[in-house]
Amino acid sequence: MRGGGGGDGEECVRLLADKLDLRQKVRLLTGADTWRTAAEPAVGLREMVFSDGPAGVRGPGWDERDTSALLPSASALAALWDEDRVRRLGALLGDEARRKGVHVLLAPTLNLHRGPLAGRHFECFSEDPLLAGRTGAALIRGIQSRGVAATAKHYVANDSETGRLTLDARIDERVLRELYLAPFELAVRAGVWLVMSAYNGVNGTTMSESCLLAEPLKGEWGFDGAVVSDWGAVRSTAAAGAAAQDLAMPGPCGPWGEELVRAVRSGRVREEAVADKTRRLLRLAARVGALNPPGGRAAAQGPAETGSAAATEAAAATGAAAVLRDAVAASAVLLENRGVLPFDAGRLRTLAVIGAHAGDPRVQGGGSAEVFPHSVVSPLDGIRAALPPQVRVLHAPGPAPHDGGPVPVGRGLSRDPETGEPGVRTRVLDARGVTLHSVCVPSGRVLEPELPPGSDTVELAVVLRPAVSGVWTLGLGGFGRMRLTVDGVDLLDGEFPAETDDPAVVHVRPPLHTARIHLTEGRDVRVSARRRLAPGTGRATVLAAAPPARDPVEALAAARAAARAADAVVVVVGTTDGTECEGRDRGDLRLPPPQDELVRAVLRANPRTAVVVQAGGPVELPWRADAGAVLLSWFPGQEAGGGLADVLLGRREPGGRLPTTWPAVLADAPVRDTRPDADGRLPYAEGLHIGHRAWLRTGRAPVYWFGHGLGYTDWNFESLDRSPAEQATDTVEFMVTLRNTGARYGRQVVQLYLARPGSAVDRPARWLAGWAAAEAGPGERVTAVVRIPERALQYWSPAAGTWVTEPGGYEVLAGPTAGDLPLRTVLEV
Repeated sequence: MRGGGGGDGEECVRLLADKLDLRQKVRLLTGADTWRTAAEPAVGLREMVFSDGPAGVRGPGWDERDTSALLPSASALAALWDEDRVRRLGALLGDEARRKGVHVLLAPTLNLHRGPLAGRHFECFSEDPLLAGRTGAALIRGIQSRGVAATAKHYVANDSETGRLTLDARIDERVLRELYLAPFELAVRAGVWLVMSAYNGVNGTTMSESCLLAEPLKGEWGFDGAVVSDWGAVRSTAAAGAAAQDLAMPGPCGPWGEELVRAVRSGRVREEAVADKTRRLLRLAARVGALNPPGGRAAAQGPAETGSAAATEAAAATGAAAVLRDAVAASAVLLENRGVLPFDAGRLRTLAVIGAHAGDPRVQGGGSAEVFPHSVVSPLDGIRAALPPQVRVLHAPGPAPHDGGPVPVGRGLSRDPETGEPGVRTRVLDARGVTLHSVCVPSGRVLEPELPPGSDTVELAVVLRPAVSGVWTLGLGGFGRMRLTVDGVDLLDGEFPAETDDPAVVHVRPPLHTARIHLTEGRDVRVSARRRLAPGTGRATVLAAAPPARDPVEALAAARAAARAADAVVVVVGTTDGTECEGRDRGDLRLPPPQDELVRAVLRANPRTAVVVQAGGPVELPWRADAGAVLLSWFPGQEAGGGLADVLLGRREPGGRLPTTWPAVLADAPVRDTRPDADGRLPYAEGLHIGHRAWLRTGRAPVYWFGHGLGYTDWNFESLDRSPAEQATDTVEFMVTLRNTGARYGRQVVQLYLARPGSAVDRPARWLAGWAAAEAGPGERVTAVVRIPERALQYWSPAAGTWVTEPGGYEVLAGPTAGDLPLRTVLEV
């Protein structure tokens, strides 16, 4: 078995599968519930527990009391260009999964940044298939080193969110092979144990029924793991049953079950197809330690039992925090620097930290990847903690971003009406109003309330003590019949039908319906939200509140005053929940207003300003040429503030390099379409030319090239030579010599690209072929060895059905970005 077991283990799996009759086998092919597979005591099969990823391991369900380590976003991990560090972060995820009793982590996401508007940009690695594939493979190796299954998702071409449940991506075979399938092939080579089929279709067939699950995945590539559906993506009995789709999630309902048994008995689905699916699930169970055949032993060590000692959990959290703080600094991309960074803490007397995101940072993207972090270090807190006590820190939040909206009520704002303790009282009632379940939860975002038999209504109630007087905005999220009252008076009451069946909206981020009311500082009010449960509307219920907005003129004036009074300034801006989230694509690349106005005002007040941008993907930075420095910190995870302070104060060099090309404005981006046509089709008409490849084809320069990132030192690329020591027959090695010409130790990412002028087939102007990191002290020379795999020279031939190496000369180019390649040589093939 690839990734675990051997001949004896494979024989055991076959024998165990043969012990099961048809109904027993089919029962295993649909989940037992939302997050668990079915057990089968007859063969020693225990349930397997699944959890969303990839920024953390939430565990089976949505419970804020069950906290998790929160990593930087996937786009930040790709910005590391460091497979060993990614592998270590994967091991951290594996440890988290074991601690939570999770067998399968639904990560990594291997879809590409086809264009800048994709709403789930933050959850994917890169525009480039090689960088995405190698980064994903490293994360997979780390996760599975702990006996936890990683899941390569979403197979394939789930590269945007608009219409994602039914979108039909129309993609040329060669483009599929060379771009969109390529990261998944590298995941299979890394030994991934699970692949998730996507919601969308490709070339007319939904992915849970697609022939691409058989070829190239299970045939040519030799994938011997299981294919799990995205949640609810199996929509047919015979078509999906006959395809190489193995597990339909969630359960227990679905299109398989008895319908699949009948399809087998009527000859519409071969019984061997069901047997193969069963063997693959048993093989997965063996690998994660959930298979203990009678008289035998598990094939692998399973996840640790939950409920470990508090001391052990505290130690694990402390160790994770250090690893995550390191990742924040290593992934941060310094886009611009005009001598402002790093700040010298010894010369600072006053530092202004400005922006709403400074005190309340955007640390993760929205949707199924969300977790409830152990804690979050804000940029403001991280900077304060890192500075000497004599340095005065001024904070001005500035005007609130416009689309921030109400946030779920929480401990700082609300109390349980029954106990008076911080929190939200959640009750589940039957049709007569009798309480079936009652619990106090940390916040008003209750996505999976417990529903005993007879459940009819979910109620959230709080005592709200306003911190300021004025017009407050209250919100109620959910679908169906809903009612919101304040001190018994209706504020909202009506029927709110679901406008989509997208699980990310129905179950994770239902829309907020809002109303406004004047509240008085310090005067308690009782707020109650109720929603009736109905089929197809989920059970997620959200009670949210927002205080009166700060006067934007006064807030902007306060920010300017703080900037003028300081020796230096850090202004933190970023996207919001409304701009980067699963289930919807972005409409533009602008920061939510009035953040650009805030930055401009601060820069005019104090040019010694570093602008920190929190975003999962490209945003427009119209003030970038006037900024003293611009630092991209992505969605940095729980240790946002500590890692950021390390970079700002020069304790760490910003190590990140862009995994995606950034346009100055959206109109410049070569690929912008995310919306399918009236027939549900989305043609990938650009073919092979996405990202930096597309920019090179247009002849225009972006504002920041793929691979761009400054450090705190300077480098000179001196020579590029073929390695005389290369031994492998399937790779070519090149040596790149460079010199650190700056005044401090640093790291540089050496990137190699190939070009094939005069090719007989359509080729990108150039494409990434490999990279390696180099480190050196001031004045030192260092040689980086970059290995180019044979595949980098090849193209897929649909006519021949194979990879073809075109003979002749290839240009080899080396440098720090896709647009800055000072070294060239020729490779004859």
